[in-house]
Amino acid sequence: MSVIGWFKNRLFCDLAIDLGTSNTLVYLKGKGIIVQEPSIVVVNKLTGKIEAVGRRAKEMLGKTPANILSIRPMRDGVIADFEIAEKMLDYFIKQATNNRGFLLRPRIVIGIPTGITQVERRAVKDVAMRAKASEVYLVEQPMSAAVGADLPISEPTGNMVVDIGGGTTDIAIISLNGIVFNHSIRVAGNEMDEAIIQFLKKKYNLLIGERTAELVKIQIGSAYPLDQPLTMEITGRDLREGIPKTIVADDQEIREALEDVIAAIINAIRIALEKTPPELSADIIDHGIILTGGGALLKNLDKRIREETQLPVFITENPLTTVVLGAGKMLDNLDLLKKIAMS
Repeated sequence: MSVIGWFKNRLFCDLAIDLGTSNTLVYLKGKGIIVQEPSIVVVNKLTGKIEAVGRRAKEMLGKTPANILSIRPMRDGVIADFEIAEKMLDYFIKQATNNRGFLLRPRIVIGIPTGITQVERRAVKDVAMRAKASEVYLVEQPMSAAVGADLPISEPTGNMVVDIGGGTTDIAIISLNGIVFNHSIRVAGNEMDEAIIQFLKKKYNLLIGERTAELVKIQIGSAYPLDQPLTMEITGRDLREGIPKTIVADDQEIREALEDVIAAIINAIRIALEKTPPELSADIIDHGIILTGGGALLKNLDKRIREETQLPVFITENPLTTVVLGAGKMLDNLDLLKKIAMS
């Protein structure tokens, strides 16, 4: 590598971050996605020391002794624990940059939910600044997802993006580099997990943890009947006997458990469609609804939305990374970034 190339590598480390309720992704300019980890921190209550962050912390969920606490610093897409969020973000930034020293502090683009307040936006920005950013740009996640999905956001054409994350579902109608209408509800992937926990508790007197509920959702969860029925053995604690217990559940039962959450998401989509200007409605009929976020991976969710709205529905190529890839693309187009970033 030339001296100039080495100097540039030491000078710049601009980052894009999808600071999600369930997962945090970090994109390093020129390198791509470097970090994709759960937004979880494990802290020792006695010493205040952080024991684990990310994937290692998730593996400890439900298995820690009394003095070890698992914390999710993000809740419903916003910061719930400022101090822990700062430490988590600082850890992921160091991981993304491989702890290399850089001559300039990084510019950081962060995807945020559309429905958060000014105070919540300020909290996100402050955390990034305290993690040694030089500039922080906040971009609404549906807009970032639209860029990541290569939608024609600069044209006078309506694009509808539904981003179903861990804590929020964000719906936006985008045209001419702006959000014409947005609607956000704090119902998403985490509520699906909780719905499964409550259903199994009520029907089978079986208590399961968050990790098991998520696994059930991924393996046999669905929003619309499957072509091939699925079953799964689920192990938890019998609430009556207090001993380990295993039951066999099928996809129809889990679909029943998820119904209220799915209905809430579809109702939010309907509200957005009702509020869309007529000219843009015609574009959505032609272009359809774009689904992204981890919740978009729920089996047959696209079919269910298509059935309910009578509109074409498409899932982005990789729903888990669309937002951070869009934010990363903006690092290469600062004019566009400055147009669409929130003040």
